Amino acid sequence: MRGAVLYAPGDVRVEDRPEPAIVEPTDAIIRLSATCICGSDLWPYRGVEKLDGPAVMGHEYVGVVEEVGSEVTTVRPGQFVVGSFVAADGTCEICRSGYPSSCVHRVFMNEVGTQSERARIPLADGTLVATPGMPGAELIPSLLAASDVLGTGWFGAVAAQAGPGKTVAVVGDGAVGLMAVLAAKQLGAERIIAMSRHATRQKLAREFGATDIVTERGEAGVAQIKDLTGGLGAHSVVEAVGTQESMRQAIGSARPGGHVGFVGVNHDVALSGDELFFAQVSLLGGPAPVRRFLPELIELIWERKIDPGKVFDLTLPLDQAAEGYQAMDERRAIKVLLQP
Repeated sequence: MRGAVLYAPGDVRVEDRPEPAIVEPTDAIIRLSATCICGSDLWPYRGVEKLDGPAVMGHEYVGVVEEVGSEVTTVRPGQFVVGSFVAADGTCEICRSGYPSSCVHRVFMNEVGTQSERARIPLADGTLVATPGMPGAELIPSLLAASDVLGTGWFGAVAAQAGPGKTVAVVGDGAVGLMAVLAAKQLGAERIIAMSRHATRQKLAREFGATDIVTERGEAGVAQIKDLTGGLGAHSVVEAVGTQESMRQAIGSARPGGHVGFVGVNHDVALSGDELFFAQVSLLGGPAPVRRFLPELIELIWERKIDPGKVFDLTLPLDQAAEGYQAMDERRAIKVLLQP
């Protein structure tokens, strides 16, 4: 089968890889209908995360089940499924508490590599969710978004306690930030402030529910949020970048007693104890427990209540994955869908 492999920063190749096979009785094999490139894939692509030899790529996926192990009971061959970017058993104490992305047996799907034609999904019962039927082509991009960016943006908004009567600020205008805007709208937020400098992303943010756009960054961005909120700051802030600047901007934009949901993959962020102490905000984040939200998100998509698939603004064949990486790296694309 064909699959994407990163050999060095900027060097993505689509090549023949071994066909997946059932290894554990809890595995499933799926044929991918769509996969995509994530903003977090750009960290190793840019050399920020160091490689230890060639690495298979991809952790977002939807497709049709071809084979299941002897202990799999919740999905069967022929079903269309959406899976989380973290495989989890669904039964451990951490899973049962609502955090399957920290399952004691978790497997990050980038270790499997789902920018491919087929994939072995570990812990299938706790990882995959079948859709009500076989989706039409128009629904596949939105279902694919649920595998990671929609679920991650949703967790960011939930962690920030977005809801009715709240003002929500979103730091970051990539796919996750835009999904956090959509989530805040669905959760009933009264006002949603998207922080973005890019016209196409601003337009999509407004389509997803943003009521205000702030173009400033850093201290100037914080000042603008304060100005828009009577000097108090937002009730809820979603941090969707993962840098020192974005994290400080998120904390600074929240009012005392506010909540910050941080879901940007963290890179060298160090927070001042004094700054945290006097900010008086609650922080919750990390790898999103996407599997917790999948049934609800699939239902919203299936019933056409949300259309997160709009976040994909470039679609390419899998064999052109290198072009997709370059487009996202150069910010010519928000998110690239790959068709195996």
